[in-house]
Amino acid sequence: MYERKLLDRILDRDNLNRAFKQVKKNKGAAGVDGMTVEELGGYMALNKEELISQIRQRKYQPSPVLRVEIPKPNGGVRLLGIPTVKDRVIQQALAQILTPIFDKKFSEYSYGFRPKRYAEMAILQTLEYLNDGHDWIVDIDLERFFDTVNHDRLINLVSRTVDDGDVISLIRKFLVSGVQIEEDYKETVIGTPQGGNLSPLLSNIMLNELDMELENRGLRFVRYADDCIIMVKSEMAAKRVMRSVTKFINEKLGLIVNTTKTKVTRPNDPSMKFLGFGFFKDYQMGIYKAKPHQKSVENFKYKLKQLTRKNWSIDTKYQVERINQVIRGWINYFKIGYMKKLLGGIDSHTRVRLRMCIWKKWKTAKNRRKNLIKLGMNKYNAYKYSHTSKGVTRTAYSWILTTTITNKRLAKFGLISCVEHYNKIHA
Repeated sequence: MYERKLLDRILDRDNLNRAFKQVKKNKGAAGVDGMTVEELGGYMALNKEELISQIRQRKYQPSPVLRVEIPKPNGGVRLLGIPTVKDRVIQQALAQILTPIFDKKFSEYSYGFRPKRYAEMAILQTLEYLNDGHDWIVDIDLERFFDTVNHDRLINLVSRTVDDGDVISLIRKFLVSGVQIEEDYKETVIGTPQGGNLSPLLSNIMLNELDMELENRGLRFVRYADDCIIMVKSEMAAKRVMRSVTKFINEKLGLIVNTTKTKVTRPNDPSMKFLGFGFFKDYQMGIYKAKPHQKSVENFKYKLKQLTRKNWSIDTKYQVERINQVIRGWINYFKIGYMKKLLGGIDSHTRVRLRMCIWKKWKTAKNRRKNLIKLGMNKYNAYKYSHTSKGVTRTAYSWILTTTITNKRLAKFGLISCVEHYNKIHA
């Protein structure tokens, strides 16, 4: 159906230019060859035609991906594979053409890494199911999904839609390109490296088989990448579904279900976390609602704490900009969650810590006195309190700074309020 023309579309000048621009926009680290995104333009100008020729003749050989370990907030590490920037361009060109073809085949209840679909939509669908009485949850945890994908199964699934041997050959080459771990090269006989531009699409192609199975069984589910929850009406049904779905994933898909983390749970269980959200029952209204999970809140607080370290010798204006970036990003993601009271406390704590930083940066008594006077304190008190024996933390909480570096002054300086940003979104 897409024979030959598909490769032409992938290697089309406009498509490659779009892919190049997207890779530049995404930035990211260099791969095993050390070439940076900044150097990519010059390389492509000189070598694009040669790359295209190699791909058409099936002589193109992707480089191994660079293995990088990213610490997880709850401990452990996530293994990422960073392709070279030129391989990222080719992968992106593939993804741009293949995504619209496959996306039409994907389930309505799959939300991860798809055009015009977001985590927020997955949470809203989950709430709809929970409030429809399907409030027993089967939380499926796939063990090292990206490391356990069977290449032959995946290529077979791709081939059902893509009838172009050149494209299939190119995809397989990326799957088996190997991993560079420091000085050692490791073959990739299974798995699709997490971090490549093509990996999200390939993961959805693989897990669409799970979606179709769940739909055929008439089950209510929500999937975002390899995070999947199934919602049923009773504990007995949940246990039955957990057993049968685990068997299907292990035997039919050749993937591994983490049996220690896969569980039957309820929405208000503190351990229940989906896409960073937790759930609770509003008994007054008789419905379930979403909120940021406690672990997500702790991670947010930790980031703000890192940005308000007393010993961080950085310009306050830049510091405030960084704080604002974190606040906006976190609240924009969790905006459908109920958290107004929580945000008030975070606002207060962030302002105190910023006052601590400012006091510390003033350093000398002379400089503190000068700044306190500038902020409206009379000369006598400014002299007296610039020599205070209180520590930085106690000073930040005291009226010395709360009446000079006021909330209004911090806002005027540029610090955004979590509560006000939340209210602005919901206005």
